[in-house]
Amino acid sequence: MDLQFNRHRRLRQTENMRSLVRETDLHVNDFIYPIFVAEGKDIKKEIKSMPGVFNLSLDHLAEEMDEVVSLGIKSVLLFGIPLEKDDCGTQAYHDHGIVQEATRFIKEKYPEIIVVADTCLCEYTDHGHCGLIENGEVLNDASLELLVQTAVSQAKAGADIIAPSNMMDGFTVAIRAGLDEAGFSHVPVMSYAVKYASAFYGPFRDAADSTPQFGDRKAYQMDPANRLEALREAESDLMEGADFLIVKPGLPYLDIVRDVKNNINLPLVIYNVSGEYSMVKAAAQNGWIDEERIVLEMLTGMKRAGCDLIITYHAKDAARWLQEQK
Repeated sequence: MDLQFNRHRRLRQTENMRSLVRETDLHVNDFIYPIFVAEGKDIKKEIKSMPGVFNLSLDHLAEEMDEVVSLGIKSVLLFGIPLEKDDCGTQAYHDHGIVQEATRFIKEKYPEIIVVADTCLCEYTDHGHCGLIENGEVLNDASLELLVQTAVSQAKAGADIIAPSNMMDGFTVAIRAGLDEAGFSHVPVMSYAVKYASAFYGPFRDAADSTPQFGDRKAYQMDPANRLEALREAESDLMEGADFLIVKPGLPYLDIVRDVKNNINLPLVIYNVSGEYSMVKAAAQNGWIDEERIVLEMLTGMKRAGCDLIITYHAKDAARWLQEQK
């Protein structure tokens, strides 16, 4: 019998052979680890819907950072949980706000760590929206002024990267101009350029106590059904001065990641969000999946789709597993 076919299995026979021809590598340098920093003292509260993730006060932050450093993770993303909220999110741009204080602490004790500061108002407003409210509507242009103040205060505190996540039109150009004017032209902007109005954010809103008190965020975050709109958003942020682009969420939007990667030449970040994390954790706790294999396969898939960096709550576990594989 003279059959003609390709023997693709020749390159899959052993682990060394598979490693030799592997197209996508996952590395600890790819990870940005989100941390929820809470105002107050002696707070180490596990987030019920996010097993293994905690709200931490500054007096517990060193313990967390020691672990981050020991695992070789080089970047963290800070979210703040203030004691007091108001209708304009004052604590977001206060020079001694919780993110600003956490940034100073990390840069003093762990100067080599890259601190990315989330720049939004939703964790700080009593209504839970990402901007100022008037007659039930989120104001775009008036909110930009407060977002610029927030970005500048974070840069003053020592943040290495400003990451605005609010989805107001023009937020990138406004923040870029504000940073430049304040003497921070060297500080890059990691823009949440493509952020969908997703159901996958639920556990994060538990963690940050940022659930909108009325309505939703569909008027400013993107419709999950739209693909071409993502390119328009990404192109706008490119023109407005972004240094990185973020696509959020991750798993349901890998096609968007590839579209953006194919069309825009900036470092691309994917946010493996809280709902994606929590589903894996719940399934693993029930013994339904092999957590290590699932997580590493998901993160590899995100890299393969085109991202350069991954914001993920799995970062510590993934870093540990990758160390063990060496």
